[in-house]
Amino acid sequence: MEIARLTVRRGDSLAKLFARSALSVADLHAILALGGDTAHLQHIRPGERITVGYANNGRILSLQMPLDDAHGLDVERKGNSFSAGVIGIPVEISVAYGHAVIEHSLFDAATGAGLSDSVTMQLIHLFGWDIDFARDIRSGDSFAVLYQKIHRPGRPVSDGPILAAEFTARGKAYRIVRFTDPAGHTDYYTPGGRSLRKTLLRAPLNYTRISSGFSLHRMNPVLHIIRPHYGVDYAAPTGTPIEAAGDGRIVFLGREEGYGRCVIIKHGGGYSTLYAHMSHFRRGLHPGSRVTQDEIIGYVGMSGEATGPHLHFEIRVDGIPRNPRTVKLPSAHPVLARYRPEFDRTLGVLLAELNSGGEVRVAGNGGSGTGTGIVTAAH
Repeated sequence: MEIARLTVRRGDSLAKLFARSALSVADLHAILALGGDTAHLQHIRPGERITVGYANNGRILSLQMPLDDAHGLDVERKGNSFSAGVIGIPVEISVAYGHAVIEHSLFDAATGAGLSDSVTMQLIHLFGWDIDFARDIRSGDSFAVLYQKIHRPGRPVSDGPILAAEFTARGKAYRIVRFTDPAGHTDYYTPGGRSLRKTLLRAPLNYTRISSGFSLHRMNPVLHIIRPHYGVDYAAPTGTPIEAAGDGRIVFLGREEGYGRCVIIKHGGGYSTLYAHMSHFRRGLHPGSRVTQDEIIGYVGMSGEATGPHLHFEIRVDGIPRNPRTVKLPSAHPVLARYRPEFDRTLGVLLAELNSGGEVRVAGNGGSGTGTGIVTAAH
């Protein structure tokens, strides 16, 4: 059997791919006629790869195409016909370690430590609950991180999730670990078992800078009078997605004097959040809609009293505005008491390896993804 490794180019169709390699187009039609899983072949994109096993006369004997990181299409000849199905792609998982002291910027330090952008963004997202990366990072701060490297046959090595990390900012150390409990729920926790996630985000968008902070005596840039500013203004390009800061129900969606296009979400525990100056709302939302944390609700604009594109964001507790940057926020659920022994074992493994610079090789809990050698796992 000969092997052809086909790479989809811009403008390619399956027929073009097969003709270019002198493969049987009749067999291709027979495979597509199976329907079901082979429908994935109808939607090929540039850069995708298809591996074909064929005989000397061009007749197809087998075909494989990755569908995502964990699954692939597998087609096999059975006499004069074909069978097709989706199979798991075997992967090898190893653990990598990175450490750096920040001199100029977090991204420069992360690049020097060999971290990819995806791992760096994970760090920012995970520690962003406690660290303001726009204001709190200084020269001399440091980080250490354990994360997965995922190896798949015939594909570039990719980075998986962070397993454990430490970030020291302004002399204070923050540590996190990833834990999957026996019920299959995965989350990040402090060493004390407290969930890293808060029930509300302090900044529900990717912003470029804080253009105005919370203040009881602020000069309004439009009206030129001193009056309270009960929120934080996050400057960002027009059209930047705005996310719901937490799970809740929309109680207002429309235009409000001064605020322009505005959304108010009611959360549990007496908390509510307000989002103002939007360019437009996400389609399909209305008062009464239920939303979840990180769900897009609208887009940055400058409607209402605004001198530039930004999100005016407020957090209210029992109706009273509080500073979104400093207000105490309730955490999500901690590790359940019945899972603490398993969590403590996982914590010990991960922190031992983090402290040793990734040199400890201790078998971890497979359910938590903490194994530190090379692990073969079929999804």
